[in-house]
Amino acid sequence: MGKRKDSPAQSRRPINGDTLRSAVGWAIEDKIFAKVKFHGNVTWKAFYLILLAMVWVWSDHATLTGAFDDACHWSLRVLGQVAVTTYQGMIKALVSWTGELLPLVQEQFRWLMRTHGGAYWRVGRWLALAVDGSRIGVPRTKPNEKAFCAPNYGRGKTARYRKKKGKGLRKRKEKQHPVGPQMWLTMLWHLGLRMPWGWTSGPSYASERDHFRTMLTEQKFPENTLFCADAGFVGYDLWKAIIDGGHAFLIRVGANVRLLRGLGYVRERSGLVYCWPDEAARKRQPPLVLRLIQLKVGDRLMWLVTNVLEDERLSDADAAELYRLRWGIELQFRTVKQTFGRRQLRSRTPEPAKVELDWSLVGLWLIQLFAVKEQVEVGTVPERCSVGLAIEVVRTMLRRWSERSEASFADSLRGATKDDYHRSSSKKARYRPNYKDKPAAGKPKIRKATRKHKLKLKRNLEIAA
Repeated sequence: MGKRKDSPAQSRRPINGDTLRSAVGWAIEDKIFAKVKFHGNVTWKAFYLILLAMVWVWSDHATLTGAFDDACHWSLRVLGQVAVTTYQGMIKALVSWTGELLPLVQEQFRWLMRTHGGAYWRVGRWLALAVDGSRIGVPRTKPNEKAFCAPNYGRGKTARYRKKKGKGLRKRKEKQHPVGPQMWLTMLWHLGLRMPWGWTSGPSYASERDHFRTMLTEQKFPENTLFCADAGFVGYDLWKAIIDGGHAFLIRVGANVRLLRGLGYVRERSGLVYCWPDEAARKRQPPLVLRLIQLKVGDRLMWLVTNVLEDERLSDADAAELYRLRWGIELQFRTVKQTFGRRQLRSRTPEPAKVELDWSLVGLWLIQLFAVKEQVEVGTVPERCSVGLAIEVVRTMLRRWSERSEASFADSLRGATKDDYHRSSSKKARYRPNYKDKPAAGKPKIRKATRKHKLKLKRNLEIAA
């Protein structure tokens, strides 16, 4: 049989390798690294190191060194050069320079989101960001255990309290193995465009609230930014940090939150509550004025608090829609772990594990940018984007780097959407037991402000004056 001839339109297209290199160049311009001062012994350019890292994390090879071999082979064939020629050299370069390069890449991606996001850049008036955390596994090596495992796991006060409280509960027959080393990942996620905004990571016992406070301090956010979070992100100090930064929040509250009503700090009206713990009162810190919103989701009631007091700026219906969209960050974690294959990282030491996670997240974010940009241009809602199909488009182009695809890169990405079908049955597995002790946040503890509260407030205001 004769060799199949390309169609005229197909023959005019560049090979897949050049197309992918141009796509990365569209997103990561070399000029954004102009102010980075590299050492004199650095022989590579930042763009080519990051391009090598992107191909490395996009590879579906089972091992890190095998994925690097794929990336090195691709770079030599497509670019005629490779930034670094060994896996150890690439890891050493990423460990040394990720702190300088990663913030610049993230800022560039946010600019692209704003430029190409269209009407989905904001949800109503708000640039809405979800925040949540999840754990990512790493190999059980001694260095990883030392860096990521809690030093007093199973011996802390809360562990002893849970053992005491759980005496009457169903017990496992087998003795559990110790929990393996894990990294804690706290992510900010854009609700409108359904892709990451930023993240930070730490050991398995890290606090997601501390991570969030760090990102609030280190990053700049646009005007009318609203943070949406679940019941883990509560507390006077955290909420005050968001308010002092000039931002808004919408956070679910449960039985672990105590609120006051009728304090008289501002003009009272329906739905107004205060967060003013005793410790804040002793430090003469002002009460936080909040609005309590009650929603019914399915058969369950839930409560949200926000510092947006005016209903015309954030109605109850808008709050319900924003909290519904917040669920997408859970799907993002599932995409990272399951679809993109990062449930368990493969680096056997802590610093390489961190850069593996960072650049894996950048690589996935870049694929989502490619897909959502093309789909928004043709009127497709970002909620319909299938990240799994977009990943397969990119990986197919990597494997067939020397070929010319029948469809253009843009057309392939525009077709990476979810199926239009309506599910008629539950997705819940039939073999999953129906435990009665399903977790629930509960109802916040709200009490009327006492005379003692009002006297303390009056005294604090007099001292402040």
